[in-house]
Amino acid sequence: MNICVFLSAADLPETYTRPAREFAELLGKGGHTLVWGGSDVGLMKVVADGVQEAGGRLTGVSVGFLAAKARPGVDDMVIAKDLAERKALLLEKADAVVILVGGTGTLDEATEILELKKHGHTTKPVVLLNTAGFYDGLREQFRRMEDEGFLPVPLADLVFFAEEPVGALAYLEESLGVR
Repeated sequence: MNICVFLSAADLPETYTRPAREFAELLGKGGHTLVWGGSDVGLMKVVADGVQEAGGRLTGVSVGFLAAKARPGVDDMVIAKDLAERKALLLEKADAVVILVGGTGTLDEATEILELKKHGHTTKPVVLLNTAGFYDGLREQFRRMEDEGFLPVPLADLVFFAEEPVGALAYLEESLGVR
């Protein structure tokens, strides 16, 4: 599978890096390809290192103003002209999406894929890896949106919340009939 991972490029504590690395190693050992923002810093580097060291492939999609932080030695790297093109290319190259911890950029990417699913423009599975309860508040907000009629499709059809990396990958493999 080509798995797009949306995540932070920040340097984060072990609370967040350990599960991200564990997920990355599962991806690599499974022979999957990481499709990510192409950065070689912070959590993005942790995940790319884990995938590559475990035997997986790397497909990066960076953007012009971040090209200096792009990871060298990847299997495939594309430099997009802007963030909108970057998101489109990330989704185009992916069979599935996993959202790890991140800031406003990660949240932007996450809500865009969910909006596309809501309107039937993609059927790719989406997993939100809720490391250390990071997305508990977002899950509650999504539930409220569903309960109050803001989501025309069930929340469970849009996103799967996984508490552990192994559950995230298992959901993707089952959704796509892999293994």
